Amino acid sequence: MAVTAACLRPGAGATVFRATHEPTSPPAHQPTTILHDLADVSAGSVVFLTNRRDGVDFDLVVHDLATGTETTLYDGGGYLAAAVASHDRRSVAITVLSSQPRSTQIPIAGDGGDSTTALTDPDEHAHHSQVAWTNDDDALVMASDHDREFAAVVRVRPAETNTAETNTAETNTPEDTGSPEDTVWQTLVEADDHDLEVVLSPDGTAMVVGHHQDGVTTLAVHEPDGAHRCDVALPDAGVPAVVWAPDSSRFAVHLTTSGDPGSVHLVDAATGVATTVVDGRAEIPAGLPISLPTVHRVPTPDGEQVPCFVYRPAPAGAAAGTGTASTGAALDGASVVVVHGGPEAEAARLFSPMIQAIAAAGFTVLVPNVRGSSGYGKRWVSLDDVGKRLDSVADLAALQAWLPELGLDPARSALWGGSYGGYMVLAGTTMQPDLWAAGVDIVGMSSLVTFLENTSEYPRAAREREYGSLEHDRDLLIAASPITYLDQLRAPLFVIHGANDPRVPLSEAQQIAAALAERGIRHELRVYDDEGHGLAQRANRKDAFPAAIEFLAEILGR
Repeated sequence: MAVTAACLRPGAGATVFRATHEPTSPPAHQPTTILHDLADVSAGSVVFLTNRRDGVDFDLVVHDLATGTETTLYDGGGYLAAAVASHDRRSVAITVLSSQPRSTQIPIAGDGGDSTTALTDPDEHAHHSQVAWTNDDDALVMASDHDREFAAVVRVRPAETNTAETNTAETNTPEDTGSPEDTVWQTLVEADDHDLEVVLSPDGTAMVVGHHQDGVTTLAVHEPDGAHRCDVALPDAGVPAVVWAPDSSRFAVHLTTSGDPGSVHLVDAATGVATTVVDGRAEIPAGLPISLPTVHRVPTPDGEQVPCFVYRPAPAGAAAGTGTASTGAALDGASVVVVHGGPEAEAARLFSPMIQAIAAAGFTVLVPNVRGSSGYGKRWVSLDDVGKRLDSVADLAALQAWLPELGLDPARSALWGGSYGGYMVLAGTTMQPDLWAAGVDIVGMSSLVTFLENTSEYPRAAREREYGSLEHDRDLLIAASPITYLDQLRAPLFVIHGANDPRVPLSEAQQIAAALAERGIRHELRVYDDEGHGLAQRANRKDAFPAAIEFLAEILGR
């Protein structure tokens, strides 16, 4: 946890450093970060993903629990996102990030690491996820937007089973067998205007299908051939996580909604009837106000429509205990635009203590899914790729121009965001200096160039496919970097960063704070030595977020 090292009077040019040591410049490059991600477990083995070979490319390794021996099933390079073993433990389906933005490919590794089947086209702009094996291990069931705008539930299998001669143990190099052209695709469940999700039962006799629309997902049970069995009767629409019982007779749903921090329901797979086991709403302290969102579409000058959730302020006086001095009527008409990270992610309608706290302080909170967000089809998620980066930033200006439609004051609006959302805070306040009164930047990138140069090796390749590469797109990266426009910045900023962040180096926060100090612009920088990419420690969140809300209240309050 951080302690105060220096505190200057909060006026023009003030800086607050919170660290257990004086902030120092990080090395030119982050040290190599080695990750081991658990992928699959059985009684006899553990399957995990690791970049220990070179710090960049991930391998798929099977660890035998009885002997301790390890077998590498896949070392074909790339960023491996997930892996699931077949029931007979002879093959593993791998989800690999491909070269296209918001795209994945599915190879199947087997035969002790000596063969790999390319099930999907590595060059296709398509996203495949939630992969599971059918009961006979003959095919995969997954959600995919292959050859379509919105993800459907599909069954995919190679045209024929291929085997390969065993390679030498010394090289252990997988031999490619089969090709994407041989793959047979069967659509099981589809929708014309929204994405579908899927969780297959352990025995393959049923699947839970999620219909995802405007940040919430409703569930239904389907037969393995796609036929509808029953809808799932949950108390409210929100963001569910499904876990099947081993015998496939029922499944548990962890559900969080805008007004529910997390409930657990048991659902009968035959009828869809749900029984509440844990009611998260009962854990909300009596009298604590909860703000529920309304759904909107915000027009842009180029004819697009930005999905946006609006949380109105909680009742007057409800901010007690937040540490916010300027609340209630003083913030009437003031707003905070909270931008999600990613960028290939989305803001969902789930319970967010941070959003609830901002609304309780008296702000109206806008939570947009700017172009480039997932959850709204392949076209929308692709509208910020590489050279289109600033089109996404322009959506912030459209949101600010729309504020009067809500009865809000455009001159009293701030930006708030973490990771890519932090980048958007810095981009908005530097590129649109007349629009934003303040910003809260949490582990954001101030320069896409230095971010890519200094980040750990393993995320660089994945991020370059979205932002552009240092080798080929440097001019675009410079043009899209907030630090390029620092001479225009005049909004006060509150900056939060973890000292051990392997994704967005601390230098991104330090260079923006140094520039603000040089220009005499009010700001605060809080660095937490026991944090990485974001704030995981409760004590650090309780230290940083109320202070950030207080910072905005002082600036936006009348």
